[in-house]
Amino acid sequence: MPRNFSELEEKIGYKFKKEELISTALTHSSYSNELRAKKISINCNERLEFLGDSVLSIIVSEYLFIKNKYLPEGELTKLRAELVCEKALSKYAGEIELGEYMYLGHGEEKNNGRNRRSIIADAFEALLAAIYLDSGNDKKTVSDFLMPFVKKEIEEISSEGRNTTDYKTALQQFVQQTEGDFLEYNVVGESGPDHMKVFEVDAMLNSNVIGHGSGRSKREAEQNAAKQALELFGEIK
Repeated sequence: MPRNFSELEEKIGYKFKKEELISTALTHSSYSNELRAKKISINCNERLEFLGDSVLSIIVSEYLFIKNKYLPEGELTKLRAELVCEKALSKYAGEIELGEYMYLGHGEEKNNGRNRRSIIADAFEALLAAIYLDSGNDKKTVSDFLMPFVKKEIEEISSEGRNTTDYKTALQQFVQQTEGDFLEYNVVGESGPDHMKVFEVDAMLNSNVIGHGSGRSKREAEQNAAKQALELFGEIK
């Protein structure tokens, strides 16, 4: 049986006024279908999941839009996709053991449904919608719960080299705001054997160093130099 909801509320830092919302958010269709066969009507979390998907998207999109002022639409879209995909959502859900609080049908229970990525990812979206509705459509309340997960994922994406952000394009767009500024990248060092060479690159603006980066290729080093330059100018954090 699922745990007491008060334990989950303590984990997420939010106390529901309407318990039926959190209950519905954690009710999988397999459970509601089993009860329906017994002539018992209970809502599953699919409608809340639909709303939660939109709430999730707008909060993450708004955060990325504000924090990355000069990233083009394509780069923002790629980064958002990594943060709201099923894999990421199931990770967020796993951190609060969301599956342990769910109502599942017998079949899903036997098939390890509490740990199934698709089930707990959907439940996480439904939970976001439940908080949104229960708080009177307050995005900030949802954001306060959601963003620590998202920010942690952004850090992991960056540290693992999975970042799809094109920092060179972002820096070029930033520099182009001032007419006459000239941006270039200079290789200032190479080290290591040919099969494991490391390049050192400076990003130069009007002959002044504004960023330094290293990498296994010149392109990677340039991207890291551009990222440091954007951080210097306060365009990314």
